[in-house]
Amino acid sequence: MSFLPNPSFFSMGMWSIGAGALGAAALALVLANTDMFLSKSQEATLEYLEDIDLKTLEKDSRTFKAKELWEKNGAVIMAVRRPGCFLCREEAADLSSLKPKLDKLGVPLYAVVKEQVGTEVKDFQPYFKGEIFLDAQKKFYGPQRRKLLFMGFLRLGVWCNFFRAWSGGFSGNLKGEGVILGGVFVVGSGKQGILLEHREKEFGDKVNPLSILEAAKKVRPRSPASESK
Repeated sequence: MSFLPNPSFFSMGMWSIGAGALGAAALALVLANTDMFLSKSQEATLEYLEDIDLKTLEKDSRTFKAKELWEKNGAVIMAVRRPGCFLCREEAADLSSLKPKLDKLGVPLYAVVKEQVGTEVKDFQPYFKGEIFLDAQKKFYGPQRRKLLFMGFLRLGVWCNFFRAWSGGFSGNLKGEGVILGGVFVVGSGKQGILLEHREKEFGDKVNPLSILEAAKKVRPRSPASESK
């Protein structure tokens, strides 16, 4: 009598383990490409945005309340996920292409970053044709900060976004924090309110430029009479 297991038993066991691993990988891939496990966003209120402390980036920096950006003429504001990211640079270039039309509407274009790392903001500036400020408390990335970790690299949409930006000639680096997702806001003047709020749901999820222009056209510049009140 032989006490050695039948070789077919081992082969069947290995096949079962392999099939199970492939099934688990396939399930993970499917789930990663649904919105089931994406961080849920919470819409910001005008009062929340108004009270955010921003800081200028020059040597003699100044801290001010964010409402200064849109109080008179409204504003388009990009919350940059990471200045060195080639996807963020692509979106910055897209928004900058709207600047001539925004200038005609009298609506300024701004960006906020969550940190200053080396020359990253300076290197980002050629892609973005507006002033950039520091949001050290990352409030523009809230009220509920959303993060996308390694699961993001399993998403088909992310790889499509990578290919789109690469094809467009954009490049970047891996410096700085890049998992807290960004977004774009169009805010009306005074108390007009938030006219558009785009929250990045995955890496490279850009705002539609046409929706930016449509929202910017709704901005009502404050009259001198209303400013004196």
